[in-house]
Amino acid sequence: MEERYVTVTCENIDREHMCCAISDKKHQMGVELKKHWLKERIPEGHVFRKLDARGKVFIEYTPLETAWVPIVGQNYLYIHCFWVSGSYAGRGHGTALLDSCIEDAKEQHKSGICILSSTTKKPFLSDKAFLLGHGFEVVDRAGDGYELLARSFDGSLPRFTDGAKSMQIASPELTIYYSAQCPYITFCIDEVQAYCKQESIALHLIKVETLQQAKELPCVFNNYAVFYHKHFLTLQLLNSKSLQKLLEANRGKDDHGR
Repeated sequence: MEERYVTVTCENIDREHMCCAISDKKHQMGVELKKHWLKERIPEGHVFRKLDARGKVFIEYTPLETAWVPIVGQNYLYIHCFWVSGSYAGRGHGTALLDSCIEDAKEQHKSGICILSSTTKKPFLSDKAFLLGHGFEVVDRAGDGYELLARSFDGSLPRFTDGAKSMQIASPELTIYYSAQCPYITFCIDEVQAYCKQESIALHLIKVETLQQAKELPCVFNNYAVFYHKHFLTLQLLNSKSLQKLLEANRGKDDHGR
């Protein structure tokens, strides 16, 4: 049987699953929030395309002008999330999904496609080597190893905002910026709040709820960003155990990051 891909629309979204959180009950609230978020974004040109199977095989992209990331450029598509895992890896799905995005960009007469990646493999970011092998190049850098990759069709290039490159905030408290775009975030935020309350750790949560707020963020961002002692630490989603390890690794640093 030939495998096919499904593009999620406002008409079919209520019966389609969100690939990255298919059967895990603790993330179902996050799934509902994600679907609500998508219903508002799809009319803006946001695309969620997935394999028609119960697997983590999908690509999610949107016009850069309306992408909730501190990246700017004209007439680009931005890939928010691109995931092929488990038994579906190594079967050509990554290439097929990326090719569909490239074809879509060309049909829309876009200037190119861009995506957040890194010099070394980081959780929740697409593999740099795979992207370079499909015509992408590094066009900008920010912080400790974060890179903006782009495949340009006309020579123009996107870039991180100046604010995104600052990677600093004024508050020394544990600070987390987050949006509803990822189904895992709701559960992670609940775990972080519970741990911080238990350990009497000051926590500042900032929900990103508008495009302007996202474009003005003080760091790279792809749904989630963590600061401590005024400095950016990670994009990795945190549960109680990973938060404990992160704080222990950074507790001795002062506000200058030493």
